[in-house]
Amino acid sequence: MNNPEKSKNKGPVRQLFSSIWGAITWLRRALANVIFIIIIVVIVVVISQQRADVLPQNFALRLAPSGILVDQRQALDALAALTADESAEAAETLVSDVVRAINLAADDDQVTHLILDLNSLRGGGVSKLYEIGQALEQFKASGKTITALADSYNQDQYFLASYADQVYLHDMGYVLLTGFASYHQYFKDALDKLALNVNVFKVGKYKDAVEPYTRNGMSEASREHNRLWLNTLWQAYSSNIEIQRKLPIGALDNIIGQSTELLQQAGGDSALMAQEAGLVDTVASRQATRQALIEQFGYDDHTDQYKHVNWNRYLQHRREIPLPGANYVGLITARGAITAGEQPPGIVGSDTLVQLLRQARDDKDIKALVVRVDSPGGSAFASEVIRAEIEATRNSGIPVIVSMGSVAASGGYWMATAGDEIWALPTTITGSIGVFSVIPTLEQSLGKLGIYTDGIATSELAGTMDPTRALNPQAATALQMNVDSVYQRFLKTVADARGLSVEQVNDIAQGRVWSGVHAQKLGLVDKLGTMQQATAAAAEFAELKEWKTKEITPPLTPMEQLFMQLANAGVSLPSDWQSSLDSLQTLDTLTGGAAGSRLHELTDLLNNKTDEIQARCLSCALISRPGQ
Repeated sequence: MNNPEKSKNKGPVRQLFSSIWGAITWLRRALANVIFIIIIVVIVVVISQQRADVLPQNFALRLAPSGILVDQRQALDALAALTADESAEAAETLVSDVVRAINLAADDDQVTHLILDLNSLRGGGVSKLYEIGQALEQFKASGKTITALADSYNQDQYFLASYADQVYLHDMGYVLLTGFASYHQYFKDALDKLALNVNVFKVGKYKDAVEPYTRNGMSEASREHNRLWLNTLWQAYSSNIEIQRKLPIGALDNIIGQSTELLQQAGGDSALMAQEAGLVDTVASRQATRQALIEQFGYDDHTDQYKHVNWNRYLQHRREIPLPGANYVGLITARGAITAGEQPPGIVGSDTLVQLLRQARDDKDIKALVVRVDSPGGSAFASEVIRAEIEATRNSGIPVIVSMGSVAASGGYWMATAGDEIWALPTTITGSIGVFSVIPTLEQSLGKLGIYTDGIATSELAGTMDPTRALNPQAATALQMNVDSVYQRFLKTVADARGLSVEQVNDIAQGRVWSGVHAQKLGLVDKLGTMQQATAAAAEFAELKEWKTKEITPPLTPMEQLFMQLANAGVSLPSDWQSSLDSLQTLDTLTGGAAGSRLHELTDLLNNKTDEIQARCLSCALISRPGQ
């Protein structure tokens, strides 16, 4: 009980601060109570949903990937997953989730059919499509059929649709096939007009990542090696579709080359043109397609659609919970540009990946490890830090298999050399063994504005990295020597790992990019196969007869753990709860839950620390662009 006499003795200032503190304490307790109530209600929802949600005895599985296909999402946003509606489109879809759903469905007697709804898929690149395609092949081998549908198909969408037994296209739609291209912007004249000096230090005839700053167009060397991998990818893409659709060899090139004539023959009707060319089976309106699916699978009066089970719901029912004491093959994903320090998912931070590798070594249940690399490279220093930690993991007795995704080039290949084996997809882009450094200076630009830099220093090299001064010739010589030294280290690292001489590596290096098929022939890659096959190889290295896969991710906060467990359990909160959780969402963002943004490749090069040498591939950053 408060003492009235004591309160009277308080001055007005003390009474004011006491009142403020009391209000803060009340708000803190009230907020804690609100959060506690929300958690309790969510847990009740989890229990009720788990009891009520039962899959039908037999059903068609609807697989509807959305956004971009990726090996790793850019950031964990557990709260957003919890509050998202099941029908909401994701910006990114994990390839591993798609492959797992298909593989489970192939062996699941409850699943009778697979429906590929590709309307929301933006793309992901040939290599990721190839991995999903291999899973679709296995599904068809089980004796089950696939139906694909979309209003229109871009090249990535159509690659998956080609595996279907029946392909539907809207009667006002199209199949957009154009081939592959690799174009860049070149800035030499613009930089000259701005009087911006770009000092370039590089090694490698084919290391073209710096060409946008030194040329107005592609060099012959760049044209040569880019044409090789681009044609390889297109050949893999087109031949695969021709096989799936039972078209003659070269049919896709003929369709593209004669598209104007074919469209004219179809009276300008692009959907009819696609059907007459053998690209699709049925051209129909949405209503007609819906009715056909209802006749085949039955009518669902709850959704007013054909009967089916969405693939996200299916995965929630078939999820596996890691248990201690079992044998696991660990999986670490390295996606994005390679930089030093700690970075969010979607960027390969050297300290972050080192922590994950050590986390895997400390886990007694991890008997083997797969490192999935999907990176165009980046910091040479960070790449070496990661490579050394992978080597330390191998030396600890844990076999390490490196599985290459769409791209594992330059710094991405550097870190891959530490694996017991390197696996790539036939269409993986790798190699690009070369290094460079770019240092812009602004002295002439500033001079045009009447701004000059002058002063004194204790040596010729003092103030060398001041961007307002011209680069000292002595420093330029030292920088080129450093780049040459790092390149020689890169060559020796590859030579030691691959059992080649430095001279042999130099002949296939020089910054040249190779496809997975060519890289295997050159000795840069051991085997060609999907991540699933690479994981099986890791288990074989560890002599495991029975094993499961465990993803190695950074430790979550207690709040993140709770929301992620609820999201994995299939809980989605009612939409009108979203406003009540806005403050928690803001808190999650402020504490690191927001995705790390990726800058445009060229801008990123100029934003790098000027004293850092890059092992990066410019063209490789284009591999996963949507609809390429």
